[in-house]
Formats: sequence, C-alpha cells, structure tokens
Amino acid sequence: MNSSPRSIVVLTGAGISAESGIETFRAVDGLWANHDVNDVATPEGFERNPQLVYQFYNQRRQQLLAEDIRPNAAHTALAKFEHDFPGEFLLVTQNIDNLHERAGSQNLLHMHGELLKMRCLNSRMVFETRENFDFDTECQCCRSPGNLRPHVVWFGEMPFFMNQINMALEACDLFIAIGTSGNVYPASGFYQTAKIRKARTVELNLDQTGSSFDTHVYGPATEVVPEFFGDLLDQ
Repeated sequence: MNSSPRSIVVLTGAGISAESGIETFRAVDGLWANHDVNDVATPEGFERNPQLVYQFYNQRRQQLLAEDIRPNAAHTALAKFEHDFPGEFLLVTQNIDNLHERAGSQNLLHMHGELLKMRCLNSRMVFETRENFDFDTECQCCRSPGNLRPHVVWFGEMPFFMNQINMALEACDLFIAIGTSGNVYPASGFYQTAKIRKARTVELNLDQTGSSFDTHVYGPATEVVPEFFGDLLDQ
C-alpha cells in the first residue's frame, strides 16, 4: 500500500467466528444446523411455525453462552487495531454473536442483528436477553405474550444501519472483508461501493470467493487477521 489509510471499514462474516466454535450458516445446501433456512430464517417461517423458530434461536443463544465459546485471535487483533489506529475505523459484522464485543471492539455495527436481543413486534423496542423466550413470554413494553421475536435479520428483511454503513464506505480509503463469501446482498456490494470511491479493497478469507478485490489473503482468520492488521499498524 502506497500510503497509510486514514479511514477503514471492516466487514466480518461467519468465517471469523467459526474458529471459536460458532456454527456457520451453510448456504450451499440451504441448511443451518440441520434446519431449512426457509423454516427458521424467514418471516414466513416464523409465521408458519413460531415455536420452531423460538426453539432454534434459543439453542443458538445457549450455544453462544457456553463456557468454551470465546473470542479468538482474529477478534482480539481487530479490537487491538481499533484501539491503536489513529484514523477513522468502523467494524461491520454480519454475525449475530457477541464475540467482537467480548474481545473489546467498540465502534461496531451488527447489520444482521444480535442473538442476545429480542424485539417487540408492535413497538419495535429492543431488549437484551440471555434467557430462552417464546410465544408465551410476556413482552416488557406491552405486557402481552406472543409479541416478541429474535432481533435477527431474516432473508427478505433489510439489514440494520445501512445508511450509516454506506456513508462510511463512501468515505473510507480502505475496505477489508474478513471471513465472508460476499455473495449475499447488500454486503456483496460493499467492496464495489468502496472501489467506486477509489478505496483499496482487501479480502481475508479461508478460501477463494471469486470476488474482484484488489488484494486477496487466504488462510485461517486466526492467522491472517493478526498478521495483516499488525503489518497495517506498522506502516
């Protein structure tokens, strides 16, 4: 890189949390934890069988809270970089886990929601939760059961913070995607938005994705992320 970046946007996907033991979404066969994604990750699936959806996310939440699930070296490297980097830094994650927060990241946006939160269907108020909840759980704001859903973006729904993310992409001079295929809209267009604004684009991934980034670095996130961001700080 010819000059040190002044504004960086980082996008992370399932690949960064996989090494912490978080089960990844398998788009190839349309299954997530042996469930059809149409049943557990769409508004229509929730309408058809809400109890199945509640059970699915309750299981994911309890997995996330297990003692052996913790941030890995890639999460820690990003948090350290954010702390030490003198310029503008935004971390956008597609992941619904809390591993970035636990590692110390602060300027962070969860574009697909958060597993440890629930939302009222009526008021759209969001509440933190570490407990199981379902159709019979009383909502904290309307005091009625049956009004809560996981605070997770499903297929067919618009991700959160898109205006803020696009503004950051248009202003950055370096965009880095980590552990994501980049094939799902709108995240698939992030590097294109950055490139249009003449930002350098970098992909750190376990496998090749065929995306037209300026630079590709392949390998486990716990290896390539600490090395890449350590080198970036030394520039």
